[in-house]
Amino acid sequence: MKRLLPFLALAAFAHAETDYQITDDSKPHDDVPKGELIKFQFEQSKIFPGTTREVTVYVPKQYDPAKPACVYVNQDGVQWNAPTVFDNLIAKGELPVIVGVFVMHGRVKAADGEKALDRFNRSLEYDGLGPDYARFVLDELLPAVEQKTTTDGRKIVLSKSGNDRALGGSSSGAVCAFTAAWERPDEFSKVISWTGSFTNIAAGANRRSGGHNYEAMVRLVPKKPIRVILQDGSNDLDNQFGSWWLANQTLARSLEYAGYDYRHDWGSGFHNYLHGRAIFPDSLRWLWRDYSGT
Repeated sequence: MKRLLPFLALAAFAHAETDYQITDDSKPHDDVPKGELIKFQFEQSKIFPGTTREVTVYVPKQYDPAKPACVYVNQDGVQWNAPTVFDNLIAKGELPVIVGVFVMHGRVKAADGEKALDRFNRSLEYDGLGPDYARFVLDELLPAVEQKTTTDGRKIVLSKSGNDRALGGSSSGAVCAFTAAWERPDEFSKVISWTGSFTNIAAGANRRSGGHNYEAMVRLVPKKPIRVILQDGSNDLDNQFGSWWLANQTLARSLEYAGYDYRHDWGSGFHNYLHGRAIFPDSLRWLWRDYSGT
């Protein structure tokens, strides 16, 4: 029987992971107009000084600079086949015209790349609570995006309405997305959180400022005008910082108690992107389900 246990564990793992297959909404189609991807390095941050990060901007074929576009900002760069999903859902009229801004966390370059590695700024930017990351997106990132143009000369003009803007991410990137909307609900009204690290994992010695605090804050602070979708799996992480699975369920109960417009998608997956990638198209539909413009 003991010899069977590793095999059974692997079989259960494989079953849990293969349940999450992408649909046609996440696959490219020849008859669907393709958006353009514009990549650049952003190195001018005053909020996170000394950092550099890659930014990828998705501009749909249907975008007309005469009308400011809706915005989706995703942490940790391009995930979940997002450009293809946007192509398909925009073409079907199931999403408004959205410019996607896929931004990596910052890196601080090593003084001597031969002797040391770059320092990742991810936990500092993503895990701690407070207004800094929202300020970075609003005051630095989005203005930098609006300096870009497409290959056919269209200037990027982004909507300034919170009703037109969403944030998303996974793991610590999900906490970061939630925090930015929490701090500035007037600027961001929609949040996607996959396997969110709503645990005691904040950067630095003071770990009291981590995402685990939202369980209480959501209940105690007057409801904010944000719409939230949570995803997690029962095999997510469980370590010295907490249980990701329990933390997400507890946050969901708090959102329900406080009367938020929220949805959760629970599964049996692990701390990875597979479940989130599979449900990403439906999640976007749900977030924008009643959108009628600014």
